[in-house]
Amino acid sequence: MFRPEDLIDLARMPMPFGKYRGRVLIDLPQAYLVWFQAKGFPDGRLGRLLALALEVKHNGLSGLVDPLRER
Repeated sequence: MFRPEDLIDLARMPMPFGKYRGRVLIDLPQAYLVWFQAKGFPDGRLGRLLALALEVKHNGLSGLVDPLRER
């Protein structure tokens, strides 16, 4: 279940590990998110946010997150 504040986290939270460590979650490449989906998203909050990032990108809604980025 997604919460409204999850969109803020997508726009501000950096990826904590891996090839894209430090990149904001919504800025992760869609192919990377699809790979995670196939392998299984991590448990917990990070996995939920990665799944949401994929859903947002898949539906072409990334622009809705832009106003939530830190300035």
